[in-house]
Amino acid sequence: MWAVSCLTSCCASCACGACMSAASAISRRSARLAYCGLFALSLILSWILREVAAPLLEKVPWINTFAQTPSKEWFQTNAVLRVSLGNFLFFATFAAMMIGVKDQNDKRDAWHHGGWILKVVVWVVLVALMFFLPNIVISIYETLSKFGSGFFLLVQVVILLDFLTNWNDSWVEKDEQKWYIALLVISVVCYLATFAFSGVLFVWFNPSGHDCGLNVFFIIMTLILALAFAIVSLHPQVNGSLMPASVISIYCAYLCYSGLSSEPTDYECNGLHLHSKQVSTGTLVLGMLTTVLSVVYSAVRAGSSTTFLSPPSSPRAGATSPLLEGDAESGKSSKDAEPKPVSYSYTFFHLIFALASMYSAMLLTGWTSSTSGSAELIDVGWTTVWVRICTEWTTAGLYIWTLMAPLIFPDREF
Repeated sequence: MWAVSCLTSCCASCACGACMSAASAISRRSARLAYCGLFALSLILSWILREVAAPLLEKVPWINTFAQTPSKEWFQTNAVLRVSLGNFLFFATFAAMMIGVKDQNDKRDAWHHGGWILKVVVWVVLVALMFFLPNIVISIYETLSKFGSGFFLLVQVVILLDFLTNWNDSWVEKDEQKWYIALLVISVVCYLATFAFSGVLFVWFNPSGHDCGLNVFFIIMTLILALAFAIVSLHPQVNGSLMPASVISIYCAYLCYSGLSSEPTDYECNGLHLHSKQVSTGTLVLGMLTTVLSVVYSAVRAGSSTTFLSPPSSPRAGATSPLLEGDAESGKSSKDAEPKPVSYSYTFFHLIFALASMYSAMLLTGWTSSTSGSAELIDVGWTTVWVRICTEWTTAGLYIWTLMAPLIFPDREF
């Protein structure tokens, strides 16, 4: 076991050495990107251990507890989940510690932005300790990760909506015909891609000669949602736009495909497994890239006036009145001013990284069940299917809510 922990520590330390040497140079503004770098480091470590740690884990008695040694893939999955659990505990602990931080005079504000050498050491120790835990703990974490990953997908949708809204508004504000045409072209292309992709799903997941009513229901529901997005967003009483609706439509189609492709390999209606492996390298790389970009974007956008990361006390949280109202009239100097509020929610910031740790583990393992006693890697299952399909439906409900909420509550700002 010491070989495994040493391998883990060495892999982490090689990359962490550079992190420590640059830790003192991290400023308040670059702290958010430093957390992104630490998260990216965890992904690299997971990938390395996924490839090289299996032979070592086979020799660990409290990990290899089976009468018949499982396959190499089982140990690869186990290694990834243990790194993910350490990363999750690191960010979840910070999320809990930062609850209630409202201004920069709070001592915890300094904890959030500084102490990077200590943070890196704690992170390495946490990841190493995870390899001393029994399999039952990893089994529980693996199950929770599937649902935590579904919630992270919803966070991705909120981030996507924030990005699309800003993109659409920036082009509309230009008030030039070429930008309106560009928005229309993007909308048409995305809707055509949605319907074409749905047609492909019918071919892959509704093979002739089989009763695949559930798959057909999933695909038809996706098409209905795409049409509903267009109808609601173009309604004269709704302040919507076709471009965000079209992008959300193709995203829902992708979630539908993701769910259907996770159906068991022996399920007669899953025709995809007749032609390809469930988790290809291309799909894995695309998923990891999307995860990293989502986390980085959420970190950069934290503090924007339109983002959910801004707490009510933040000067960027959409307040229309000055933060220190009355100071100008009373002539108070800046020294007598109230403590400067934080520009974003530190708790929610770390929570995003914790959920992303769960999601990245599911991507690297193909949403697998690592604690199965079978010698074969089980990288599909009905739990995964329903998590992804429910994420699609919740995504649709969230988008419709963003369009309808201003009509239902006209006195509130959205």
